[in-house]
Amino acid sequence: MLKDITIGQYYVADSVIHRLDPRTKILLVLGYIVMLFFAKDLVGMIPAFLLLAAAYLLAKIPGRMILKSIKPILPILLLTGVLNLFFVKTGQLLVDVWFIKIYEDGIRHALLLMVRILLLIVSSSLLTYTTSPISLTDGIKRLLSPLKAVRFPAHELAMMMTLALRFIPTLIEETEKIMNAQKARGADLESGGLLTRVRSLVPIFIPLFVSAFRRAEELALAMDCRCYQGDTGRTRMKQLHFGLSDLLAALVVVLCMVLVMTMPRII
Repeated sequence: MLKDITIGQYYVADSVIHRLDPRTKILLVLGYIVMLFFAKDLVGMIPAFLLLAAAYLLAKIPGRMILKSIKPILPILLLTGVLNLFFVKTGQLLVDVWFIKIYEDGIRHALLLMVRILLLIVSSSLLTYTTSPISLTDGIKRLLSPLKAVRFPAHELAMMMTLALRFIPTLIEETEKIMNAQKARGADLESGGLLTRVRSLVPIFIPLFVSAFRRAEELALAMDCRCYQGDTGRTRMKQLHFGLSDLLAALVVVLCMVLVMTMPRII
């Protein structure tokens, strides 16, 4: 399961989506997430789904990467669907067996929320798949730079967010190694009840925390050795520029947002 977590991973490819300005991609993903909440039914989700599918095709992301980003959230999707299936009690009653009552609105609402969460996670994964950590840092920093007028630490915040994303795959790999090492020593991590499994995770969390603090100390020492002083006197080898492709991508997302809001009224 840990190997299936793809948050923070960058997929190297030469595509139109990869070449977009990181600021454009960040803003468009945020706009796409807002658009998902404008959709009031499954019909309104159709343009959002088609837009995301087209973006993944243009980005040349293989299907296995998409499935990996979906697999860890399947329990959340199922839990969301079940809760809304049984606790939304409006509309026509479809199933009435003992204490189980399923209404038409419950099914519709459960499917809507499951699709919304699914598209939200997959769209967020597309941002990290197509944007390198350095470009992501520059994009976040440039977007937050107007807040410097009120002494907001834009550069430091962008650096912390990017480092957090960058080290997620590293910590996942470290956790996998520790778990394999504990299993080789005879640790049983998969049997027993809930409390037994929680107790069995203690020998994993302790070395994981030690490893995380050691990596953080090594990173701080490396930044000190390179005379890192934050944003003071910092220059960039690659300058960010908006291009025609960024404008076209923004227009496509705006058009899709209009379709999401108007399709339920048209159909």
